Amino acid sequence: MGFFDSELVQQEAQKLFQDYQSLTQLGGSYGRFDREGKKMYIAQMEAMMERYHIFMKRFELSEDFMAKMTVEQLKTQLGQFGMTPDMMFQQMQQTLERMKAEIEPGGS
Repeated sequence: MGFFDSELVQQEAQKLFQDYQSLTQLGGSYGRFDREGKKMYIAQMEAMMERYHIFMKRFELSEDFMAKMTVEQLKTQLGQFGMTPDMMFQQMQQTLERMKAEIEPGGS
């Protein structure tokens, strides 16, 4: 069975995509959140990014041809911006760290 033939993989991918879309839409209102709302949003983004990172590692470790092609497509797309998948995850983590610092007492 191929990587994408797995019902579990399909469900995970769909849930991850839906969660990402929901958080992205919610992020449009981030500036209007109170401090606790911002903390909750950041925590949810961190959890979603961790899930995404694990999901991508599963792709990388898979022997399935389509999984390997998906990883290569991501690398190619990111490469157009001078990035790698690891750099993308680092940048996202740095952004979340800056967001955390801004809401802490004495933050900028």
